[in-house]
Amino acid sequence: MEKERIARVVERMKKMDLDQTLISAPASIFYLTGKWIYPGERMVALYLDVHGRATLFANRLFALSGTVDIPLVEYDDTEDCVAILAEHMTPGKIGIDKDWPSRFTIRLMEARSDLTPVIGSPCIDQTRLYKDEKELALMRESSLKNDTSILNTIQQLKLGLTEAQVGDIYLKESAAQGSTGPSFEPLICFGANCAEPHHVTDLSVLKPGDSVIIDVGLTWRSYCSDMTRTVFMGKASDEQKRVYDLVRAANAAGRAAVRPGVPMREIDRAARKVIEDADYGKYFIHRTGHGIGLEVHEFPDVSASSEAIARPGMCFSVEPGIYLPGRFGVRVEDLVAVTEDGCETLNQAPRDLVEIEI
Repeated sequence: MEKERIARVVERMKKMDLDQTLISAPASIFYLTGKWIYPGERMVALYLDVHGRATLFANRLFALSGTVDIPLVEYDDTEDCVAILAEHMTPGKIGIDKDWPSRFTIRLMEARSDLTPVIGSPCIDQTRLYKDEKELALMRESSLKNDTSILNTIQQLKLGLTEAQVGDIYLKESAAQGSTGPSFEPLICFGANCAEPHHVTDLSVLKPGDSVIIDVGLTWRSYCSDMTRTVFMGKASDEQKRVYDLVRAANAAGRAAVRPGVPMREIDRAARKVIEDADYGKYFIHRTGHGIGLEVHEFPDVSASSEAIARPGMCFSVEPGIYLPGRFGVRVEDLVAVTEDGCETLNQAPRDLVEIEI
């Protein structure tokens, strides 16, 4: 049990005027207990009160007895798990995990009319936001392994490969680095598909003149990486070069803006301004970045509407892009960690223009 982390969650519970909360996200349970539990359709919930008392509720199928150093209440498939949980609540407000299934939430409210549910996730999300030195070290390692995996993948690009085949190459390369799996499904785009920021990797075939977006991440000791590089199959056109240089400059500007006390919206503005000043602003159609850690998408957003402020220990992506519908797209993404006096870029893979010889 991570007592120091639990203490920090409790302090945030006090600020939210919460005497009790239920934590159900697998990553958050791991963060506080050191144990990954994937419940499927069954209920797993970590109950935490404002005095720091914690109890884990889980099905006996997960065989947790003796594997966690935290009070454990088990149930089996013949028992009403929500009724068992309800017996341990105290009247009043209770924080509910933002992703806890409604099939449990509604039943808990029916069983305990003296409970008032509120979204309790900020108390754990805000704690996970600030990575400690152990976490930062794992984030660095994850990113460097991802660097090697993506560079090895780029070296194997050749005409006739499909997007899916390139994705498979990346998965093999990341496995060779010791990854326990991807942090998300490899996002591989060729040519006009690169104009879709969240294109689903398909069987499109790599052709001369295509831009190639490789947006990938791996998991290393539970911590996620995420980066994007764009390369060109053969000689890039003048416009492709111009767009690439703009996106690379926007990435650099965004990273240069990161330091303690800077609002996330200003980091977004720094990257976006480079693209807007070149009259490509309408083709940068997503936020500049997102938080990352145990999950590939965490709080905060790096966007024009974000209220978050950069503080030491935060990790997030800087990933500007330009997407020209029906033609091509470019994205360059790196992860950064906010330091005491600026920022550390976790990725070391080069950002130079790459033209694959054909």
